[in-house]
Amino acid sequence: MFNFNRKGDTEFYDLFLESAQFFYQGSLLMDEVMVDHRKADIKVKEINDIEHKADRVNDRIIDKLNQTFITPIDREDIYAIANGLDDGVDLLQGILQRIVIYHTGEAREGAIRLTKLLIECTQKIIRVLELLPEISKNQDELLSLTSKVSKLESEGDHIFRSELAYLFAQVKDPIELIKRKDLLEDLEDTLDHCEKMADLLRGVVMKYA
Repeated sequence: MFNFNRKGDTEFYDLFLESAQFFYQGSLLMDEVMVDHRKADIKVKEINDIEHKADRVNDRIIDKLNQTFITPIDREDIYAIANGLDDGVDLLQGILQRIVIYHTGEAREGAIRLTKLLIECTQKIIRVLELLPEISKNQDELLSLTSKVSKLESEGDHIFRSELAYLFAQVKDPIELIKRKDLLEDLEDTLDHCEKMADLLRGVVMKYA
């Protein structure tokens, strides 16, 4: 049955925040493994649990979307934000699983720095979602935050290229090279995803401010 009134519309924003928190928690888990690779097996179990919780939140958003006639922002924006946040958790889950499968061992400084950037990006995405219910009032801060995510992703690109150059110059074992390269690419892809989320949210701000 459709809900025709806007009284419960804040639930969408609450669910976005809940989902974004899972993305952030996954980034923290990733950082723990980068700092101490011996925690990988335990942290994979934790990320699997987080991923299941994130899926349930995403299902709740989609269910509410299907039952709500008037939404606070366009339906396609709600759908894109929900799936984007859920996809971020999936990306982190995939990286941690690959670390366990590959037995990558101790991470190099470049990989650790990329993970720190992921933590910063997910923190800023959370802050954007906290401010999103009052777009006009918070327009300047919202645009500043999304811009900062893009700058962090650009910083990650520089780290990625520098670390990749080091690997090809210094790592002689081709299997080890593949392991390290894949890990770097996965981390860089997740930072790219953060920038895509920031771009999406910036678009929402510009549409409704």
